[in-house]
Amino acid sequence: MDLLIQSAVILSPQSPYHRQTADVLIKDGIITKIAPKITDADFQKIDAQGHYLSPGFFDLNCNIGEPGFETKEDLFTGTKAAAAGGYTGLALLPNTQPPIHSKTEVAYLINKAKNNLVDVYPLGSISYKREGKDLAELYDMYMSGARAFTDGNHPVQDAGLMERALLYVQAFDALIISNPEDAAIAGQARVHEGEVSTLLGMKGIPALAEELMIARDLYLAEYTNAKIHFSTLSSAGSVELIRQAKKKGLRVTCDVAAHHLALTDQSLMNFDSLYKVKPPLRTRADANALIAGLKDGAIDAVVSQHTPHEVEYKDVEFEIAAYGLLGLQTTFSLTVQAGLLPEVIVQKLAIAPREILQLPIPAITEGAIANITLFDSLGQWQYTKQNNQSKSYNSPFLGHNLTGRILLTCNHNQVHFN
Repeated sequence: MDLLIQSAVILSPQSPYHRQTADVLIKDGIITKIAPKITDADFQKIDAQGHYLSPGFFDLNCNIGEPGFETKEDLFTGTKAAAAGGYTGLALLPNTQPPIHSKTEVAYLINKAKNNLVDVYPLGSISYKREGKDLAELYDMYMSGARAFTDGNHPVQDAGLMERALLYVQAFDALIISNPEDAAIAGQARVHEGEVSTLLGMKGIPALAEELMIARDLYLAEYTNAKIHFSTLSSAGSVELIRQAKKKGLRVTCDVAAHHLALTDQSLMNFDSLYKVKPPLRTRADANALIAGLKDGAIDAVVSQHTPHEVEYKDVEFEIAAYGLLGLQTTFSLTVQAGLLPEVIVQKLAIAPREILQLPIPAITEGAIANITLFDSLGQWQYTKQNNQSKSYNSPFLGHNLTGRILLTCNHNQVHFN
């Protein structure tokens, strides 16, 4: 794969060419030359004037059904959707059947995803079968390639189990990821507790359910001197808890799902199940606090929370519909819609996610493997069933015109053009 990307603005903090406009020559998947102007190459040329070239994006929160739920998504369609969304790396949640709770499942996913444009990193489950009772085979999974551990969409309700997990993984410097929700507070509610839930006549999930669990796990992390990552924050109170914990010097990081930046519980007024997600969409004040947290550094990363479902799981009454929406192809656009500047977007989508998992950060420099994403932050595109690469269609953004367009994604001597 040979390319000449012309006049791109390079956003790569690890590169000496950071913030410079230059031509980038790629031969056999390797960046061979970077210069203000390259004219001696008879390669396929990409006019990138006014566009940005960054390290490939990395998603910390992605559901792909394999193994067990391949009718929702498999590795082939999931990684195609990822490449179309600018991603060259995915951390896969263990919400599968069987769950990713032993070295067998970890090795299966890593081997199945070999030679793909998109790198795949399985996240092992904290507990056996994600039942929240006994620790899973954490060390064996780590040695097989799992970089971090989470029970996915099953929040760990047992404080003792969470404490033991935080202590255990310190021996091999792995990471525990918390999905913060107190099930006793959340109950069987489906939406955010507030004005909209009252108007809809539905019981709501208060922000307290999230904030109480964050407070608990912060205390546990402080007590054990462990590092911890909180996934998909959704409330203003949660952001403030993390902000204060960082000021105290706790080893804490966190992320937010892109749809929580762009959408609020007002989207639920028509009982459209495409907007049913967990944590639930909250208020405009919460969304604004999340955006402010990204800008001031309280929130480290943005994730897709890509959760594909067959039509029969979403095209039903709101109460019984499954949680989740497609996110891989729209996350970048939603960060643009949220008002994040290109350099901040690169930090939250490409740099910080890899730092959190202690993975090498690609650099746009001569001699490096071309692990890159080219994007136009002002470009317009329409998300349609025709250009949707996922096996599923449960996105409220299908048929919408979006701002922020991925032009190409490149990794492992493979390239995906949009």
